[in-house]
Amino acid sequence: MSVLRTALLQSSGRPGDPAAQLAALGDAARRAADAGARLLVCPELFLTGYALDEDLHRLAEPADGPSARAVARTARETGVAIAYGYPERDGEQVYNAVQFVPADSAPATTYRKAHLYGDYERRWFTPGTDTVVQARLDGLTVGLMVCYDVEFPEFVRAHALAGTDLLLVPTAQLHPYEFVAESLVPVRAFENQMYLAYVNRTGPEGEWDFVGRSCLAGPDGTARARAGRAEELLLADVDTDLLAAGRDRNPYLADRRPELYGALTGRA
Repeated sequence: MSVLRTALLQSSGRPGDPAAQLAALGDAARRAADAGARLLVCPELFLTGYALDEDLHRLAEPADGPSARAVARTARETGVAIAYGYPERDGEQVYNAVQFVPADSAPATTYRKAHLYGDYERRWFTPGTDTVVQARLDGLTVGLMVCYDVEFPEFVRAHALAGTDLLLVPTAQLHPYEFVAESLVPVRAFENQMYLAYVNRTGPEGEWDFVGRSCLAGPDGTARARAGRAEELLLADVDTDLLAAGRDRNPYLADRRPELYGALTGRA
């Protein structure tokens, strides 16, 4: 058996103040390291805040920008890999992105949110075009997506078929949709035989009220750890024995009949 202790930072922090967010991330990484964690996952757009309108573009940085370099230093100093949400600038385009930063100075991995939620996100962001983006950590295949992406079953299934063991989903999930965190996310983990770290913002921000309820869902369909509504550093373990047992008992992937599913992509 091997176990990856994972820290989930449920917080909105101080929107509009990246320096304060970097400081909060550093503090969380140190606390995570003290608790034996090897991975810290932060919410969607953690680096800047979510309800910022045009300031999202003003605060956006390249994937290798100064904030990314600061996060990489924190990862190296603490020995904790870090996944965090931020607005990524690439030329004239701005993406709602998550970056996975290893603790060993290996290159970071960036994923751009493909399914933008509502008029607000479609106004300020360009949708990403990648389906499966993965990294490696302690022998596990780690997948990346953002918030609304996880509500599309085909998208999560693509990760399962590509061998993702632990899917990281920084999110900004709103009232009154608590059922996504409480019900849908554990089901996604079960039906795809993976762990799923769903890490939310919390509290009011602009016109929105983020509901917290972050969790690490296991391949058995249970929340192995669950936060409430308050800010919290939640600790939970990814257990490879549980993962292997779930895959042995659960035949969904083996019993698929993809030749029948062409209508899902208009190819029937």
